[in-house]
This record gives sequence, structure tokens and C-alpha cells, in this order.
Amino acid sequence: MVKSMTGYGRAQGSFSGGDILVEIKSVNNRYLDCGVKLPRIYGFAEEAVKAAVQKSISRGKVDVFITISSAGAENVKISLNAPVVEGYLAALKQIAADYGVRDDISVSSLSRFPDVFLVEKQEEDEQEVREAILAVVGEALEAFDAMRTREGNALRRDLTEKSDQILDLVSKVEARNPETVAAYRERLTNKMQEVLGNTAIDEARILQEAAIYADKVAVDEETVRLRSHVDQMRSMLSEGGVMGRKLDFLMQEMNREANTIGSKCSDVAEARTVVDIKALLEKLREQIQNIE
Repeated sequence: MVKSMTGYGRAQGSFSGGDILVEIKSVNNRYLDCGVKLPRIYGFAEEAVKAAVQKSISRGKVDVFITISSAGAENVKISLNAPVVEGYLAALKQIAADYGVRDDISVSSLSRFPDVFLVEKQEEDEQEVREAILAVVGEALEAFDAMRTREGNALRRDLTEKSDQILDLVSKVEARNPETVAAYRERLTNKMQEVLGNTAIDEARILQEAAIYADKVAVDEETVRLRSHVDQMRSMLSEGGVMGRKLDFLMQEMNREANTIGSKCSDVAEARTVVDIKALLEKLREQIQNIE
């Protein structure tokens, strides 16, 4: 199974202390880079979330966003901060006495001062919360993985189609290469006849020159290796698994063979075919960057 490095997954859940929303997004990256964002008071669950992600994902820049909303007022206790209230009252009365202003202190006005109330959240079981978060993370990872698999299958089909096109073009190069040698031999013979006129042409010399030229422009070794690399890529795509880095290396080898073939081509038609091969290889390289 081929998987893309880009994906998105979302899941919701709840526990006794509130509701949980998990969103997972990823983009291409050479290695696994996982970032987790969740409320600070639940920071104790961060490492467990990262560990869960690492079990499912091998490569990519992955961002996990976790939102936890309170279940309601039943988990919150609000009490009066008496010492602070008394301090405010005393200060306000002192202002009224010292500056002769009207004493209009009310409950409404006093409640607006900072720290008048104490808000205490009910103690939560960290283990329970951690397990609840991980359960929702697991569901989000399943959705995330399903999307990556769908995209991976599309990538596999596209890479397979392009590899078929490359093999067809390689066949054209292989068919054209001997014709290039034959054309060179004909040009050489015509040139020697033009120069020597009626003088007998040394057929052995022509054969020797043609053999040297054939060896110089022969691309059979390169095309065999290029075919082998393409077959290896197709085999890897069929087997599935984590293969992105291996495919990166394989692409380097395919480009090397294509460049060598191009450097040996002196025939215009053959050179154009090699350009088409290189263009397809570049498209392969771009797509492979998306594979885990």
C-alpha cells in the first residue's frame, strides 16, 4: 500500500471533564516532524500523543491540534475571595473619607475588580484524560491514514502510467540507435567517395570507423539499466510500505542513465526522445516527493 505524506484527519470525543476535538494535518518533509498543540493544562498528554503519531507515520511534517472544552459549570467552584474584597472596601471607604466623594459602592461595581472571586476547577484524573485524548487521536489518525491511502493509490496509478510511457520511449531509443550507426556509415561512405572520386574506397577502414562510432554512441547498457530501475520502482509500488527515500535514490539513478544516453545521442530524433524521457522523469520525481 502506497501512502501520501499529505493528509488530513478529524475526530471528536468526550470525557467526564469536557469535549475533545482532534485535527491532524501533514505536508511533505524529509523526516518525521511532529508538533502537538493542546491547552497548557493538558500538556501532560503531549508526549503520549507524539508517540501515537510516530507509530502510524514515518515521514512528513505533522501538526496535531487538540481542543478541549469544559463540560460545564458543575466542574467549576466559584467562591468569594474575602481578604481581597475587604481590602477593596477599606480602600474605597478611605477614598470617600479623604476626598469627600460620594460613597456609591455597590455589589455590581465591587465584583468588577480583579481577583474578587476564586474560580477553582475540579481536579481531573490525568490518566483518564490522557486515555480519552489518545482514543480521539486514534480515530483522527484512522481518518488521516485513510486519506493518505487514497492519495497514495492515485500517486501509484500516475507513476505506473508515466513509467509505461518512459519504457515506450526507451524502446524508441533502442530501435533508433542502430539506424543512427547505419546512417553514419552511409554518410562516411558518401563523403569518402566525394573526396576520392574514382579511387577505390577502403571498405575495411569504413567498417573500422563505423565500429568506433557505434561503440561511442551505443546506449544499450544505459537503456538496460534504465529499464531495470523502472521495473524496480514498479515492483516497490506494487509491494507498498514506506518507500519514499528509496524511490528518491532510484530517481537519481534513472536521471543519471538518461543524462548519459542524452550525451551519446547525435541524432536529432533520438535526442528529442531523450528529452521526452527526461521530462517524464522530472514529473516522476515531483510525484515521488509526496510519497511516505
